[in-house]
Amino acid sequence: MNINLQVQGVVNVEADVLVIGLFQGVAQLEEATASIDEALGGQISALIQSGDLTGAFKETRMLYTFGKLPAKRVLILGLGEVEEFNANRGRSIAAHAARASRELGAVTYATLVHGAGVLGVEKAAQSLAEGTLLGLYQVKNLKKTQAVVKLTNAIVVEADESKKADLEKGLEIGRLYADSTNFARDLINEPANILTPTRLSELATEVASKHGLGIQVLGEAEMSELKMNALLSIGQGSEEESKLIVLSYLGDPSSEETLALVGKGVTFDTGGYSMKPPAGMETMKTDMGGAGAVIGAMQAIAQLKPKANVIGVIGAAENMVSGRAIKPGDVVVAMNGKSIEIVNTDAEGRVVLADALHYAIEKCKATKVVDVATLTGAIGVALGRKVCGMFSNDTDFASEVKDAFHRSGERAWEMPLVEEYKASFSSTVADMKNTGGRDGGSITAALILREFVDNTPWVHLDIAGVARDAEGGELNPSGSTGFGVRTLIELARG
Repeated sequence: MNINLQVQGVVNVEADVLVIGLFQGVAQLEEATASIDEALGGQISALIQSGDLTGAFKETRMLYTFGKLPAKRVLILGLGEVEEFNANRGRSIAAHAARASRELGAVTYATLVHGAGVLGVEKAAQSLAEGTLLGLYQVKNLKKTQAVVKLTNAIVVEADESKKADLEKGLEIGRLYADSTNFARDLINEPANILTPTRLSELATEVASKHGLGIQVLGEAEMSELKMNALLSIGQGSEEESKLIVLSYLGDPSSEETLALVGKGVTFDTGGYSMKPPAGMETMKTDMGGAGAVIGAMQAIAQLKPKANVIGVIGAAENMVSGRAIKPGDVVVAMNGKSIEIVNTDAEGRVVLADALHYAIEKCKATKVVDVATLTGAIGVALGRKVCGMFSNDTDFASEVKDAFHRSGERAWEMPLVEEYKASFSSTVADMKNTGGRDGGSITAALILREFVDNTPWVHLDIAGVARDAEGGELNPSGSTGFGVRTLIELARG
């Protein structure tokens, strides 16, 4: 999809569909909408006066122009009440309009920027680009016969030349946010026989090469020298080699502050000897959703160039069953010297992250850390499929991350770290077990991760409930959502 800005009168634009927005209860039409109404002989005004068009949020009316405008159709979308309009609504309306145009078989559709008077020109343009590209995303597939998608061009129309710079900036930022999210979706949706830890490291290297990021990939020999036995233990049952992937962006060389984004990259999770039920196991190709989010975010950060130092650290492994696979009751010693009794091989993500977190702090000198992981099914039970769980050891840093969520439009809810729950994962043969059992499972998992960050400000995002969407929606297709990419970008820019 190409998004192009055209500075011209809206009545002159040629398109298969022209999209305009209408706020609820507004007595006087905006200038651009009024010009369309006049060209169409007052049809929009007549709809409003008759009560057939109110501007309620997502209310839709289609008008055919019959040659009175260069555009073949005018799609009117309700924006809702002015007081309730925000960037999320801007994204949703843009996605709704783009999908409706695609369903009509349009090749080109044109649109005004919705809500610029409320959000500001740049933010409204960003929301428009984000919503359009996120809403039009389609899962890549390996079908022999591919469906033909006609919609390839979007035209953003603005008559005021003075707004051009802000519009262009907003559209470009929105494009980067959406493209990086969609790139993460592609990674996460990829079948696990194609996206192995090695392939994931190759794709990360391609991103680094294309966008000027630093890249380091550690194989099993290098990790063994560093005594990263926790991460290695999870992948030891697989024929595929485990990897540690490190992407780096140096945007403020004078600063000693470094933000680390740490992603869980389990490219397939059978559960190991604590085998998952067969039903639904095919979705475990998405167990590297955290890794996808980190790579996607680093791709955008490299192009947006914030004044910050950011590293992305990904622990990549396959959790498989074989004669070499780790067994319940085995004990491994992590890179920081703490021992872990593996009582459930399906609680593998925290074991992978243990070494990745310590590496980010010890070797990369991270001063703040966010990890992103499809960690526990329990978080989906607690918060459902629209909100991720957030845990932190630092109130101030947690507030920074919450602000980033607010700006991105993604949703998180801070969960408690209950100290009394530590007893549930105490072990008689090691420093800890790798799980505290079913009750409070998301909290105990976070407490285990905390054992590997010491006093470094840290936020853990459990995205197991939100990383994939079985039904799909306007912004999130069926399959991977790419959750977390936009928030991580916002955090780095903030």
